[in-house]
Amino acid sequence: MSAFSRRGFHPKMLRWKRMLGEINAFEPQFQSESDEALRKRSLALRYRAMAGEKLAKLLPEGYALVREAGRRTLGMRHYDVQMIGGISLFEGHIAEMQTGEGKTLTATLPLYLHSLVGKGAHLATVNDYLAKRDAEWMQPIYNKLGVSVGIIQTPDDQGSRRKAYGSAVTYGTAKEFGFDFLRDRLLLRAQNRIQTEMLGDGGAGFSQSGDKPVMRGMHFCLVDEADSILIDEARTPLIIGSIEDTVRDQIVETYRWAAEHAEEYELEDHYTIDDETKQYELTARGRQKVRSLPKSDLVRTMGLVDLYEYTERAIKVAREFLLDRQYVVRPGDQGTDEIVIVDEFTGRLAEGRKWRDGIHQAIEAKEQIEISVPTGQAARITVQDLFLRYNFLAGMTGTAATSAGELKRIYRTPVLRVPTNRPPQRKRLPDRVFGSMMAKFQAIVDEVKQIHASGRPVLIGTRSIDKSEILSRMLTELEISHQVLNANNVEKEADIVADAGQRDRVTVATNMAGRGTDIKLTDEIVDLGGMHVICTELHDAARIDRQLIGRCGRQGDPGSYRQYLSLDDDILRGGLGPDKAERLKTRGESLTTAVDSYAKLFRRAQRKVEKKHFRDRMVLLHHEKERKKMQREIGQDPYLDTPD
Repeated sequence: MSAFSRRGFHPKMLRWKRMLGEINAFEPQFQSESDEALRKRSLALRYRAMAGEKLAKLLPEGYALVREAGRRTLGMRHYDVQMIGGISLFEGHIAEMQTGEGKTLTATLPLYLHSLVGKGAHLATVNDYLAKRDAEWMQPIYNKLGVSVGIIQTPDDQGSRRKAYGSAVTYGTAKEFGFDFLRDRLLLRAQNRIQTEMLGDGGAGFSQSGDKPVMRGMHFCLVDEADSILIDEARTPLIIGSIEDTVRDQIVETYRWAAEHAEEYELEDHYTIDDETKQYELTARGRQKVRSLPKSDLVRTMGLVDLYEYTERAIKVAREFLLDRQYVVRPGDQGTDEIVIVDEFTGRLAEGRKWRDGIHQAIEAKEQIEISVPTGQAARITVQDLFLRYNFLAGMTGTAATSAGELKRIYRTPVLRVPTNRPPQRKRLPDRVFGSMMAKFQAIVDEVKQIHASGRPVLIGTRSIDKSEILSRMLTELEISHQVLNANNVEKEADIVADAGQRDRVTVATNMAGRGTDIKLTDEIVDLGGMHVICTELHDAARIDRQLIGRCGRQGDPGSYRQYLSLDDDILRGGLGPDKAERLKTRGESLTTAVDSYAKLFRRAQRKVEKKHFRDRMVLLHHEKERKKMQREIGQDPYLDTPD
């Protein structure tokens, strides 16, 4: 109890501590009972829930059962702070739990309780690997209590999905839940069966022949890494394409033609860039150049306005979208190369996602690989819409407090910080600011060399793949053995991160690759002072920086971190505008020493970028709301009858 006595003044905390007392009261009795008796208790709770008894009344006994099952099957007994986290999740909060405080184990509490009513409980996470890992890791707890577990993976067919959704608890990614909702809706329309607004209602009316929807309703969803899914991904709608073959060859040819000539256009002479909107626009001379360039027969049949648009897009892609920073090229399932987006927030590959408005295809043309022609929209849903369809929603993350207002306003989920089991011992070292990226990187490798000599593990976070590789080369020159972790396969990623706390270990990671994997320290490393984290640049959201920092000092371990900055960092351009950023960059080129007093300028730029992204999300939310309202008024389905 002492771990959160400091927070005792919070009225909810007082009530939750009373509930914790009730949960703890069951413990001695449950410990003396057989496995069979526990299973019977679980079954009895399910009958009571199905008979309409309020889940809040069943919570103390249900949570005590899960804790005992965890102790018996995994040797993991939920801490009191995890029980408090579990109660807050049941009551529809976003629980902010620090890295290493056991979010995966905490999730079993509300998932078990909500599964009792027989309508399904979903856990949405950021990628297939984490969904599978967490489900398989926690499965023994659910099995002990007679609760079935399903896992949704991207390659799964409809039959496997239906079975997974039919389980009491289902783990999957937010993306797959969204696509399954849209596919079901398209199927129901094809069968003329959309009878109600809520999918799954009236499910008994389906005939046993032919295709059936895979989901059985949207009762409760617990969102893991809630800030990443509910906020960072909220600007990209999930879209299912419809097929239009007629002008495919013409479109492909025009993308290739535009990419081929993109480098020939000069800024200011042929095109301008709007500082606010980042919109590219051809000048009169630029348009004249488009008209005068040689064209194949297929390209010549395109309208001039379209050719201008394809050209503007190709120039934007050539300038702003860089290989190994925003995307990678890798072999796809069909043996052909494909463009895979590198998620700017997590540093991971954003499987299955594509840029909109022809950007993805323009990049394919630039890299000279097969162009996937945009196929129109058969159905779409935004992340906000998807999760607001659930009757009950909760979330967990290590970093949500800075976005608490947005989460409460959009999703009606208040954020609550769950106290740590042991007080944190993380040390912040003073920020360092340098004139240029290379001067900054030189200072970073010097610090790595010094700390590495003491045996302490070091984790370095970068914003992009190309920067992680520059640092890697510099470390190799100093003969410092290290691992590089960028957007490659996620299974390998988790193993590298899990070992990042070993003696003498140096790990370079893009963004927060490896998020969701624990870094455990040996007693020897704890005595040496724990892990040291180096942040090489500020991210667009302070939350992302905090995720990286949270890798050290888990569970009361010691640790330290330092933020490095330079006057040519991307955040200054985004937050202060290109003119001021350019002046600072020029000033930085003439500097020979550190200018640490500039650090406040970077935080100010970051706050401005955060505000801009927040406005973007609010605008998207407003437009989607208005669009849906208008479509409902004219009798259309807002998810299926979506204009391109």
